[in-house]
Amino acid sequence: MYIKQVIRNRENWWYYIFGIVLIVPAMTFIFSIPHGVAIAIKAFGDEELTKKLAENDINAMMTILESNLNLFLMLFSFLGMLLGVFLTVKFIHKNSIRELTTSRPRIDWNRVFFSFLLCGSVSVIMIGIDYNFISTADYAWNFKPIPFLILFLICIVMIPIQTSAEEYLFRGYLMQGIGVITKVRWAPLLLTSILFGLMHYANPEIDKLGYGVYVFYIGSGLFAGIATLMDEGMELALGWHAANNFFTALLVTADWTALQTHSVLKDISNPESLPLEEVLIPVLIFFPIYLYIFAKKYQWNNWSEKLFGKI
Repeated sequence: MYIKQVIRNRENWWYYIFGIVLIVPAMTFIFSIPHGVAIAIKAFGDEELTKKLAENDINAMMTILESNLNLFLMLFSFLGMLLGVFLTVKFIHKNSIRELTTSRPRIDWNRVFFSFLLCGSVSVIMIGIDYNFISTADYAWNFKPIPFLILFLICIVMIPIQTSAEEYLFRGYLMQGIGVITKVRWAPLLLTSILFGLMHYANPEIDKLGYGVYVFYIGSGLFAGIATLMDEGMELALGWHAANNFFTALLVTADWTALQTHSVLKDISNPESLPLEEVLIPVLIFFPIYLYIFAKKYQWNNWSEKLFGKI
């Protein structure tokens, strides 16, 4: 029902091509201009920084501006992405934001908050266990009250915008669009998960951790896609993604991550020594546990039809 509800007299496939190629990238680019301008101004006259920018050194870009300012401006571009998706859905496809979000009569915010609290609690507990009992030497205390307070305010406002933009693009617009075009459920699930993983190709983590980290990104896409198809709406995916990025930004940072923040802790371990199991644990253990809890709470059934059936 979530995908089927947006079919309007056999929508033309090129509507989706038009939206994803023109409107969404254009809006994202426009809203990323302040970040680019601020970096260029800061690097002006510094030959070393200018050279690194010319080489598209992502790590260098993330350290030119003050951490909180850099985070705000970087996340600001996702506001453009989110608006681009909403404008495309509203004016090109003539669908509502509610239809993009869920098959229910209205958006179920209780589902969003339940997913946020469940996944956020697990993240906090696991980081706490790792810091206190398992990998104590891999962390340094990084807490500074005023910068952290500013970071917290930025995260409250901007992290939900960033994660919602990605979810509305992949689990919303693309999930529905590929489903409408292919008329099967497995195609949007698989393709949006792969595309979600590939979207992170420019993240500094890929350079430091290696291509194995794609297992986590694509696995995350599969998890969010399964939750969306089984629940006939993307509220659970919205809550999970917001919790993951929100608590990560507040609790742990590192010199080689996309989100370099004034967090409580700093990971000082050698990223090149990251064992594969640390990438696999969320995908093979925590994501299935989340899905089990969701399935029990919301009484999911008929898995094969909802994940592999026709639309």
